[in-house]
Amino acid sequence: MLNLEELTVYINGRFVPGNQATISVFDRGLLFGDAVFEGIREYSGRVFKLDEHVDRLYDSARIISLTIPLSKEEMKQAILETLRRNRLQDAHMRPIVTRGVGALGVGPGRDVNPTVIIFAHPWKPFLGDQGIALKTAAVRRTPPECIDSRVKHTGYLNNILAKLEADAAGANEALLLDVHGFVTEGPGENFLLIRGGAMVSPTTTNILNGITRRTVMELARQAGLRTEERNLTLGDVYTADEALVCGTGAEIVPVVRVDGRPIGSGEAGPVTRSLMTAFRQLVQQEGTPVY
Repeated sequence: MLNLEELTVYINGRFVPGNQATISVFDRGLLFGDAVFEGIREYSGRVFKLDEHVDRLYDSARIISLTIPLSKEEMKQAILETLRRNRLQDAHMRPIVTRGVGALGVGPGRDVNPTVIIFAHPWKPFLGDQGIALKTAAVRRTPPECIDSRVKHTGYLNNILAKLEADAAGANEALLLDVHGFVTEGPGENFLLIRGGAMVSPTTTNILNGITRRTVMELARQAGLRTEERNLTLGDVYTADEALVCGTGAEIVPVVRVDGRPIGSGEAGPVTRSLMTAFRQLVQQEGTPVY
């Protein structure tokens, strides 16, 4: 359990103790989930893919017509300073930008000042590094006809419902389908499979174009695998040689069972294991220095 008193949190240009970090109960991020965010990782004093994460944060905000009151460079420096003030070498960071306090109706009104929050804390990959079991969820991934899949927003309710369903079934994580029955992703990570010398991803139409996902696919190409993006059915998943989930918070995790069916040998496969090793080496070599 985190001791909030030991954290220092950035809120709108100020650094405050974690147990004093507050926002208005009328903030639209709380009332409506009217906010965007990023999850970012620091490894051994370096922030991995900082530019890419900040770019995606600003893209998300632009798509929902939210103006972030900091330049990208100011945001990067605020993230790095948050790490310094918490004296962290290995951590998870979460910058959040809400639309701020506005009208109490669905429309935000015109005089709205966004709220910027950044916090950082020690972190271990939340799914571990052993093989996990997935359960296909009945709840479907929000379609791009409703919300553009590129927006990383705080409205995670359908992801939460999928996770609750997986928990109730005794699985480690959920696997969401789209409204047409094609495979998308997990509640907080991308899904990839390996078959016949190729790494295959669902199309980015219905998934977040994850930064870790892109990194893993590049590592796969460097290892000699073909990479493809196409619609995937559960039949593709059940007959895969290997499968994995990946994300900033999860890193790379082998998937060994889906809906009670073993994937491949039913154990973490050699390609996935080699990619995990390559990823761990990469994050120790690349990144923006904090100190």
